[in-house]
Amino acid sequence: MPTCSSIAPPNRPAPIMDITLLAPAAPTSDQPAPTKGGMPPTVQRLKSIEGHVRGIVRMIEEDDAYCIDVINQIRAVQKALDKVAELTLKTHLDHCVVRAVRSDDLAARERVLAEIHALFRAT
Repeated sequence: MPTCSSIAPPNRPAPIMDITLLAPAAPTSDQPAPTKGGMPPTVQRLKSIEGHVRGIVRMIEEDDAYCIDVINQIRAVQKALDKVAELTLKTHLDHCVVRAVRSDDLAARERVLAEIHALFRAT
C-alpha cells in the first residue's frame, strides 16, 4: 500500500475512475429484462464493479496513487455494491415475497417475512 509521504501531494487532481452503471427501468415481468449484451442488470453492474476493483488494485500495485484517491475509489465500489443489493432486494420483494404472501402456504409466508426481518435487523 502506498504511503502518503511517498506519493503526489493532495492538491493533485483525483484520477477519474467513475463507474457509470446504467440499467433500464424495472420491467414488469417476473424476471428483470436483460440489458445490452443480454445480461441481467445486476450481473452487468457486478461486472462493472469487478473492473473497478481491478483498477483499484492497479492503483495500489503501481504505488503511485494518493491514499485518499484509493479510499474514494473504494467508497465508489461500496456504493455500487449497495445499489446491486438494493436492486436484488427490490426483485425479491416484487417477486418472491409477493408470491409467498399470495400463496396458501403459511410456512412460506412466515419464512419470507422472517427473512426480511432478519435482513433489516442485521443492517
